[in-house]
Amino acid sequence: MEFLQTNLPYILAGISTGGQYALIAIGYTMVYGILRLINFAHGDVFMAAGLIMIYSYTIMPLWISIPFTIILTVLLGFSVERVAYKPLRTAPRMSIMISAIGMSYLLQNFALYITGGLTKFFPSIPWISDSITIFGAVTKRVTVITPFLTIFLVAILVYLIKHTKIGMAMRAVSKDFETSELMGIQIDAVISSTFIIGSFLAAVGSLLFFSNYSGVTPTVGAMPGLKAFVAAVFGGIGSIPGAVIGAFLIGICENIIKGLGWTTFSDAFTFVLLIAVLMFMPTGIFGEKQTDKV
Repeated sequence: MEFLQTNLPYILAGISTGGQYALIAIGYTMVYGILRLINFAHGDVFMAAGLIMIYSYTIMPLWISIPFTIILTVLLGFSVERVAYKPLRTAPRMSIMISAIGMSYLLQNFALYITGGLTKFFPSIPWISDSITIFGAVTKRVTVITPFLTIFLVAILVYLIKHTKIGMAMRAVSKDFETSELMGIQIDAVISSTFIIGSFLAAVGSLLFFSNYSGVTPTVGAMPGLKAFVAAVFGGIGSIPGAVIGAFLIGICENIIKGLGWTTFSDAFTFVLLIAVLMFMPTGIFGEKQTDKV
C-alpha cells in the first residue's frame, strides 16, 4: 500500500498527460494522413488556445470563455490551413513545410508581442481544478477526467470517420488524393475539416493541460507539440489509435521517470524513443507500409 501511495500520483499524472498529448497528436496524424505533411504550427495553436482562455476569462464569465476559446481556436486552425497550406496545394512539399514553419514562428512572435514575453497564468477552473484523494494519493480532478474524456472524444472521432460522409471522404483522400478529386470529392472541404477537428481537439487538450500546468508562454506549445508528434510517429503516423496509444505510453513513461528522480532525462526519453522507432519500426506500431506506385 505504501508503494501504491508513493507511485500512484506519478502513474495518474502519466495517464492524464498521455491523454493531453493524445488530443494534440491526433491533429498531427490526421493532417499527415491526408496531406502527407506535418503541421508544424499545431503546437502553437495549442499554445494560442491557452492564451485565448486567459484573456477571454478576464472579460467574460467562465461558462462563455470556455466555448469561446474552443471556437476561436478552431477558427485559428482553419485560418492556418487557408493561409499556409491552401495557396501552396500544388507546390513542392518543401515549400509547404517552410510555410508551416513560418506560420509557427508567426504565431509565437505574435504571442510574444501580446504577452510582452511574460508568463501568463491560466485561470483555475472550478471543479476540475479541485484536489481529490485516490487511494491516499492527492491529485487534481482534471487528472482523473482527462483519460476518460480523451477516450470519449476519440470514440466519437472514430465513429465520424467510419460512419459519416465527411469521414468517408477523409478516408478516400488519405488513400488516393488525385483519384478522390477526380471522383468529385471536395478536397478543400476535406482538408479544412481535418484542420478544424485537429484544432478542436488541441483546444480541449489545452484546457486540460493548463489546468495542471498553469504557466503559459509563447513557446510553451513547442515541447508538448514535439512529444505529441513523437507519439504520432511511434503509434504509426496516420493512425488515430496508434497516436492515442503512443501518447499514453509516452505520458506514463515520462512521469514514471520523474517519479524515479530522473526529471532531467524525462524529455530526453521521448526523443530517444523517436530515434529507436525510426531505426527499428519506421512506420510505427500501427503504420501501414508505403508502396510506390508505378
